[in-house]
Amino acid sequence: MKITVLAPGWQTSVQDGGRHGRAALGAGTSGAMDEVSRRLANILVGNVENAAALEITLRGPRLHFDADCVVALTGAALDGLPMWRPVAMRAGAEIALGTMAHGAYAYLAVAGGIDGAVLLGSRSTDIASGLGTPLTAGNVLPVLDAAPDQSRRLWRNLFAHFAHPPMARSENRDVAPALWSLNPRPWFDLDPGNPIGVIEGAHFVQLADTAQRRLFDTAFRIGGDSSRMGLRLREARLDLREPLELVSAAAVPGTVQLPPSGDPIVLMAEAPTCGGYPRIGHVIAVDLPRLAQRRPGDGVRFAPVSLAEAQTRYLERERALTALKRTIRERLQ
Repeated sequence: MKITVLAPGWQTSVQDGGRHGRAALGAGTSGAMDEVSRRLANILVGNVENAAALEITLRGPRLHFDADCVVALTGAALDGLPMWRPVAMRAGAEIALGTMAHGAYAYLAVAGGIDGAVLLGSRSTDIASGLGTPLTAGNVLPVLDAAPDQSRRLWRNLFAHFAHPPMARSENRDVAPALWSLNPRPWFDLDPGNPIGVIEGAHFVQLADTAQRRLFDTAFRIGGDSSRMGLRLREARLDLREPLELVSAAAVPGTVQLPPSGDPIVLMAEAPTCGGYPRIGHVIAVDLPRLAQRRPGDGVRFAPVSLAEAQTRYLERERALTALKRTIRERLQ
């Protein structure tokens, strides 16, 4: 089957689990900004978690589906499709996804996964490095076959309800949402009162005493010049004890850099593979999707976290996702 892009939205791109093991070639990981929402969208349609989906930024696209399929939409709330649940789509269905009132990214997965060119081991679009480009009107996206038997049973059951619908109501007669859905609260948190965990970086001790306190006491604001490469933090400039001359070193998503301006930058999905700015901290893995959902103008606070606590929280999240995946698989049968 194929999906035709009638209107692309603001910045819609194809993203999978990312491009790993290519840093020596200068290629970063890319992948989804909110990796948890992307994984959950795939789980809801019976895909492997690494399958490619559409990442939607701030304003959604208008799409046409040329065959029966099942999709799921997760992440920031959008009008146009019931969220956090499997949704059956009839051949010829057209959906128009609206504008996000809160949050920055949503994810649309389709059973089978989005097909496309595999570049350096991934289908992910890396806008900064030119590996793929955001979608434009007229793009046609091929979709891989949905192979798992348990998923096929779900498709048949959902499509049967078009004729006898005990389904959730939808204004679009070509759309049939499942009655059950996920509770997004454990996975999608926009509360600015909940701080983002940060581990002290290699150069944290080089911050002036006041700057060390300010990093964790200040409400920063996401700058308007932020992107998938990095979020620029405004409101409180940080200074070093003395200037540092550094050799470029490895950088990864989550690294908090301090450029000469004093405004910290948190590297995100399209982080460069190396950089020469002081590395004053690192956003922990479980909080990086939460930070990614902050949009320009939103506030953010940081809290110090130990490496041991960061590892514990990561393992707890993965165990919870594994248990949830098991439950969803049972429902899909």
